[in-house]
Amino acid sequence: MFTESNAGGLRPRYSAKRNFHHAKFYCSAPEAQQVSLVGDFNQWDPNANPMIRQPDGQWLASLELNHGYHLYVFLVDGERVLDPKAAGRTKDAQNQPVSMLAVS
Repeated sequence: MFTESNAGGLRPRYSAKRNFHHAKFYCSAPEAQQVSLVGDFNQWDPNANPMIRQPDGQWLASLELNHGYHLYVFLVDGERVLDPKAAGRTKDAQNQPVSMLAVS
């Protein structure tokens, strides 16, 4: 946004005021009793981000995440499940496969 001090056509400086961006995670598990989102953003805590069942059988979690790459998996009734719609896949510190999300 331009201010009077830069009204002469200079570009405004980049502001990092908004360091977090909204991210939605969907997991298709219509038969599941419980689904959680675990990842580096919640220290892999299965209780930190329980997902909410949607009428169509999808499960939803909505988070504010900082810029960068984030590793995660879904816990579907206690079993690790990769996200088929993830931006990528890699392995975590325990050499387990995980999904990857890029936030920018």
